[in-house]
Amino acid sequence: DGATIRWVHNWLDNRIPAFKILMPALSPTMEEGNIVKWLKKEGETVNAGDALCEIETDKAVVTMESSDDGILAKIMMEEGSKNVRLGTLIGLLVEEGQDWKQVEIPADTGDPSCVALPMALPAIAPSPPPVGVLASASTKMEHGLGKLPIRLSPAARYILETHGLDPSSITPSGPRGILTKEDALSLLQEKQKSKAVESRPMVSPAPTQPTIVPLAPQATTVSSVYPRPAVPPISIPGQPAAQGMFTEVPASNTRRVIAKRLTESKTTVPHSYATTDCDLDAILKLRKELAKDDIKVSVNDFIIKATAVTLKQMPDVNVTWDGEGPRQLQSIDISIAVATDRGLITPIIKDAAAKGVQEISASAKALAKKARDGKLLPEEYQGGSFSISNLGMFGISGFIAVINPPQACILAVGQARPELKIVEDEEGNEKLLQHQLMTVTLSSDSRMVDDKLASVFLETLKANLENPIRLALC
Repeated sequence: DGATIRWVHNWLDNRIPAFKILMPALSPTMEEGNIVKWLKKEGETVNAGDALCEIETDKAVVTMESSDDGILAKIMMEEGSKNVRLGTLIGLLVEEGQDWKQVEIPADTGDPSCVALPMALPAIAPSPPPVGVLASASTKMEHGLGKLPIRLSPAARYILETHGLDPSSITPSGPRGILTKEDALSLLQEKQKSKAVESRPMVSPAPTQPTIVPLAPQATTVSSVYPRPAVPPISIPGQPAAQGMFTEVPASNTRRVIAKRLTESKTTVPHSYATTDCDLDAILKLRKELAKDDIKVSVNDFIIKATAVTLKQMPDVNVTWDGEGPRQLQSIDISIAVATDRGLITPIIKDAAAKGVQEISASAKALAKKARDGKLLPEEYQGGSFSISNLGMFGISGFIAVINPPQACILAVGQARPELKIVEDEEGNEKLLQHQLMTVTLSSDSRMVDDKLASVFLETLKANLENPIRLALC
C-alpha cells in the first residue's frame, strides 16, 4: 500500500553511507587470508590505531589496525571465514554520531575487483571523500612530480623496491588511493612487455589459418577413448576404510604458499650444491668455557655468527636476484628456518654480523617462539639476504635445502658426529684422536654465485667455524 511504499522510501533515504574495510595485503606473497577473530563488535567505537581483527596470512597471524575513527557498523566476514581474497569487503565503518544500524550495505560485497576501487560518498553527503580502514603496515612514498603522496600496501612496496619500479606512472586502484599488489604487478608486467617488444625482431605476419572446431560427436568419441579416471570415495569417520579410500586434508594458506614458492624455486632457479665437513672441537670447547660463566649459547648460534662474518668478508655472496641481475646488499640479514605446525617460517636476524653470539642467541630464541605462536610481524620475516636450515637436532647427518628466492644461497646444516682422525703433535708424532665433525651443504643460485665462489665461501666458513676466535675480530 501507499504507507508501506513511503516507509521504504524513507528508510532508503535514511541509510548511512559507510567506509569499506577491505582484506589487506599483509605480506608480499599473500593472495588470501583467514579471519581468525574480530576484536571489535558491531556498534563499538573504533579509534585510529585500535586493533580490529586478527588475520591469518600465508606467514603468520597479524593484527589489522584501524587508521581512522568511527563505529564498526557491520561485519561482512565472520570469524572463521577462510580463503578471503585480497580486496574483499570484510566490514563497514560509519562516522561517529551516526546511526550505525542504518548502514548502507553495498551491492558489490562479493566482488573484490569492485570493492577495491577508490570509494566516494553518494551525492546526498557533501563531505570530503571518506578515509577507509587499512592495515597499519601500509606506508607512504613521496615522488617529485608535485602530486599527492602515494600510499603503498606492504606487498606493493616489496614488488616496487625489488624490481626498481616507479609508482608515479600508474594510477592506484585501492581505497584512499592506495597502490595495491595488483597495481604493482601490472606495472611490472608492462615493464617486462616493453623490454620484450624492444628486443623482439621484426617478423612478417604469417597468413591466417582457419580455425577448426571439432563437432560434438567427435568430442564424444574422444571422451570414450580417454575415459575420466574414477575418483576413490572419501573415507567416512566411524566406518571401516575400504580399499582405494582417501581422507581430504585441507591445506592452510601457509602450506599452499610454501608449495607454490618451492615449485617456483626449483623450476626457475638454477641450483648448484657444494658440501664440506667442519671440525667443531674448538666451538664445543668454547661453549663449555662460556657455560662456566653462565653464558648459554648453542652451536647453531655460532653457525649464524660465522655465516654472517663470512658474508661480510665475501660481499659478493650477500646478494639477491632482482629479475634482471644480482643486487648486492649492504645489510647482512640471516633468515633462520623454524618448523611450525603451519609449515616452515624463516624469521630474520637483522645485521647479524654486528651482533655478538650471545645477542644472536637471544634474538633467535625470541623469533622462534613468535614464529611457533604465529605472532611474527611482517618486518620480522620479509626480506633476508641468506638462509640457514639446521636439521641436526633431528638426527639428520646431511641434506640439501631449496633456495628461498630472491636470495642467492641457503646453508643446510647436519648434526655433529664423532670421527677418528690422525693428527700430528708438536713433536711430529702421529696420534689417532676423535673429532666432532659437522656436514654443511651450500645450495647456491648459479646466476649469482658460481661454483668457484661457492667453494671459496665454504672454505672461508669452515675456517671461521674451526677458529672461533676469528669471529671476534670482525
